[in-house]
Amino acid sequence: MRLFARFVAPLVALLPSALVAQHPPRAAEADAYTRYELLAPGSAKFKIIYEVTAVAPGATSYFNPIRKGSIASDESVFDRASGKPLPFVEVGAAEARAAGVRSTDSTQRYIRVTLPRAVPADGGEQRMLIIKTYEDTSSYKQAGDTITFSRPLGIKRNAVVLPAGYEMLTSTYPAQVLQEADGRIGITFWNNTPAEAPVTVRAVRRSTGALAAGQRSSVAARLSERSRQDREIVYELRQPETHAFDLYHDYTESRAGVGTYVNVVRTGSTVSNPGARNLDTGERLTSETLKGDAITRARIDMGNESPVTAQTEIVVFRFPPVPVNGSTRLRMSETYTDSARYRLVGDELVWDRGFGRPINTVVLPFGWVLTNSAIPAVVTTRADGRVQLEFVNPRNDEIQVLITARRR
Repeated sequence: MRLFARFVAPLVALLPSALVAQHPPRAAEADAYTRYELLAPGSAKFKIIYEVTAVAPGATSYFNPIRKGSIASDESVFDRASGKPLPFVEVGAAEARAAGVRSTDSTQRYIRVTLPRAVPADGGEQRMLIIKTYEDTSSYKQAGDTITFSRPLGIKRNAVVLPAGYEMLTSTYPAQVLQEADGRIGITFWNNTPAEAPVTVRAVRRSTGALAAGQRSSVAARLSERSRQDREIVYELRQPETHAFDLYHDYTESRAGVGTYVNVVRTGSTVSNPGARNLDTGERLTSETLKGDAITRARIDMGNESPVTAQTEIVVFRFPPVPVNGSTRLRMSETYTDSARYRLVGDELVWDRGFGRPINTVVLPFGWVLTNSAIPAVVTTRADGRVQLEFVNPRNDEIQVLITARRR
């Protein structure tokens, strides 16, 4: 969905203003994450916590479809940037189509959310948190002490949390298993296929203390929910003789009061042309590049990074402090030069770089044909002829991406 939005936005910008006024841009979305919290067994009810981003430039509303066969209740919507409630109303298909939603189902119902501001142009976003409860007897069932949650999930990032005291028996889809602080067991996964994930989870009630609250794991430092991680990065390679590539990476800061982001330049790389934007508002942000003692003098908090040396180089981006209960979505851009990881060997382009983020995209230079990719990727060709590789890593470790290409 994110890539779809990137391609659509420039096309919408080229339309005549009169045409845009008559046909508002479709409320395209990106970065969706859904958490299903199963409520009392036998109730067929589950709480849905849905994070989603409207990305169509100029959109002032977002339409969230109510799934057929489900009864919705206890609905609320919040602006993730400020943490404040957003107005919404339930509407039918006719109103949704009039606002640009493409649907042929005249019986479909939607939650129409009024955005706090129009989606900024040039890649801006409006992030929402939608909370609701569904009652759905076909998705959530009970038979004796056993419960079953079975639902095809089209959203790529998901979590299903069992009721308190329930032990998981089976999961048909590969997933992390993570225990909540209150003792509940959850499965969480990243569906990196183009199809819906056929998720079925079965669990049984146990009268033991094995799932008690507050029992922190001895290896808790190594456990984190990958599907909640929404960092993504795009590398656009320049011609390999230059060893240079332009990149931008998106990051959500949710710690109240924080107003800086520090990007540590990898050893062996040099950085230039730093820039940043607040994607929630479209505002351009300030940045500065510091090295060695200048980092210490500026009293920059380096977090868990290694001690600062004379060779340490960072780019510091500054933005208004994050409000309480809010967050800020940032896009940082830079040009890197790295002859060790991006080079020309004879007439062969070689890209050899470790990726730690869940979503990573590499765009080859003009005039180059992809010949090898050591890690599976979704390969597409952009409108300008450049080959693009998208790598989704659902695991909490780094993948070593090795790509080769030859001149067309």
